[in-house]
Amino acid sequence: MTFPTIKLPARPLAIKSGVISIPFAYYFSIPILLAIAVFMAMTEGPGILRDYTISQNPLVIDGTIGGNCTTRKAVFTTCEVDLSYQHDGQRYEKEVEVMFVDFHTGDYETGLVVSADHPDLATISLGLDMLWNRIITLAAFTLLLGGGGLAMIFLALRILRVRGQLRHPAPLTVIPVEITGIDKKRGRLAVTYADRLSERKTKRVAFTRFENGEEPIIVGDAGSNAVALAVWHGKTALPVLLDDRLERIDLTAQERADALAPLHAAAASADHQTAATLAPVKKGMSLARRLGLFLLLILLIVGGIFGYWLWYVMSAPSQYNSPGMDINNMMPEALNRWGCSQLQSRFGDGPAPFGCTAADYQSWK
Repeated sequence: MTFPTIKLPARPLAIKSGVISIPFAYYFSIPILLAIAVFMAMTEGPGILRDYTISQNPLVIDGTIGGNCTTRKAVFTTCEVDLSYQHDGQRYEKEVEVMFVDFHTGDYETGLVVSADHPDLATISLGLDMLWNRIITLAAFTLLLGGGGLAMIFLALRILRVRGQLRHPAPLTVIPVEITGIDKKRGRLAVTYADRLSERKTKRVAFTRFENGEEPIIVGDAGSNAVALAVWHGKTALPVLLDDRLERIDLTAQERADALAPLHAAAASADHQTAATLAPVKKGMSLARRLGLFLLLILLIVGGIFGYWLWYVMSAPSQYNSPGMDINNMMPEALNRWGCSQLQSRFGDGPAPFGCTAADYQSWK
């Protein structure tokens, strides 16, 4: 696919500073994402470490358990309990909180468990049952939130580095880019564009704001998105979107006129889009089609989980497969018992995995 283009002088050229912008969302999204990730790690991490220590040598004892479990969004469950017990003549009072993901309805049954090696460490048996679930949940949320915040920091630093490089003259290469988003506020256009059409096709996305009266150079469309002209400045990591008067580039008035002449000639014989009419129209799917796709996605997820569970209980090389243990534990009672019997027939000589343990957390139930 080819688009109309312009020819710039062959000498190294500088570009106006600030033509690649950092989206406003970065300024508040980054600290929020990182703060949530750190908060989750600090609040849930110590409890997981405590329960992992207890799981190495658990001891079920009698005591008093007070508190409740609350389920939010149908799957996120938080249990806050107060534990009171005696061991070796000493009395202990503990506050325990556990969070996990579980498709469960009704009440939970739980007991009081301490570490035989460190009796001051206590938890509820439900916390041990869901230990790998909690580890995976915390790791997933921390990586997603923290990773997202760090990725945004990396992108912001790359933008700042590119902005510093643009001040120094370098050869410019004209390329087409795809406009993926546009907004107009107070007479200024805010445009998001992606390098999907050039020979390099880095697929990197950049954001820019035009001054009042400025527009991008629209030269065609690629499907539902408009195509505009941008330039690579030397070996910078992001392309720079050009304005329709080429005032972003350090050129003389005559050089600007010469560069834009071919586009003006083409505009005289064909109607090209302008930024004023640039509003990529995407025909949305019907409600029935969206519902059908959603149901198909749900069926695929359920089928994948059920297939993985069958592989785990019937063919897995080890009973200690973390996702398999969690899925088996979440299965209805009849399926869970059948799955445990399949595992026991193959691994009955060893300790039972999570989801198939009896009250001592070691023997098969």
